[in-house]
Amino acid sequence: MASTPLTVRRAAGFSLPELLVAVTMGLLIVVAMTTLFFHNSRAQAEIERANRQIENGRYAVDTLANDLRNAGFYGEFDPTTLATPAAVPDPCAATLAALKAMLPLHVQGFDVGDTLPSCVSDVRPGTTLIVVRHTRACVAGDPNCSANDPAGPLFQASLCGNSSELGSANPADWYALDVDTSQLQRHQRNCTSAAGSGTLAVTRRYQTHIYFVANNDQDGDGIPTLKRAELRNTDTGLRFVTVPLAEDIENVQFEYGIDTVGDGTVGLYTSAPANANGCGQPGCAAANWRNVVAVRLHVLARSPSATPGYTDTKTYALGTAADGSARTAGPFSDGRKRHVFQTVVSLSNPVGRKQP
Repeated sequence: MASTPLTVRRAAGFSLPELLVAVTMGLLIVVAMTTLFFHNSRAQAEIERANRQIENGRYAVDTLANDLRNAGFYGEFDPTTLATPAAVPDPCAATLAALKAMLPLHVQGFDVGDTLPSCVSDVRPGTTLIVVRHTRACVAGDPNCSANDPAGPLFQASLCGNSSELGSANPADWYALDVDTSQLQRHQRNCTSAAGSGTLAVTRRYQTHIYFVANNDQDGDGIPTLKRAELRNTDTGLRFVTVPLAEDIENVQFEYGIDTVGDGTVGLYTSAPANANGCGQPGCAAANWRNVVAVRLHVLARSPSATPGYTDTKTYALGTAADGSARTAGPFSDGRKRHVFQTVVSLSNPVGRKQP
């Protein structure tokens, strides 16, 4: 019986039309995935820009506000007994005599157009500066007080009532401010003689901070940065050292709340207390600074880089100028996004000394 021959079929691949369809579908999938990746990356970059802008702005406001809340704190010493300076002092004067004369002025500011302090440089045009004075809340030598604090003057408030300290008619005997610890000889309440043979009073680090906006973080990088000049005791003596705090802070403006009746409440806000209430005399200007009991902060922060396809055409409100006109910034007409952070800080130490 004859067998039937088997028919062998050759395996066939894609036809040309099928191959073209497969390649086209693959390309469409790749394009879709690339587009999705691009948009996700762009969205992530925008979120990162926004996060850094918010972080820098909030950090700047928190740093300023926290320092201002301590303004005028000198431990147990009440500076209201000190005489008001005859004129608004130079905050860069780094002698012990000058520091003692400035104790009554817990804050001091420099408005747009004022002659700037000599110990700051690269200040961004159109921005304002503020000086904050106080001691640290913690006691020098306490384990909970940072051992990494830069060296500076120490302040000591007397608690001893003998005739050479709190019993003296001279308020300068009620405290000590010095870089030499051997000169810090004020005592606790257990003094037992005119010379004060009791336990020495605690000391606190005395701080003077000058906040300003610089044109650059590092020389020539073009990054506007909030900086602080800090009073330190160095190998060459007392001087101010500048440290950067927050990048991409383009503008900072301050309005000062002045107590006009002596009850610890704000009678008026102004960006230039030295000229408030028609004041034109040096002594009057210093008295106005001494009566500042609150500060309004206006901080303009920008994103660290430009957003593709975005143009900033906004105008930003930054409080009121000394003449009553609105103080604004912008439009900047670039690709960076911006936000104004604002808050009001009550200066609890001066307020507490004024209220019954």
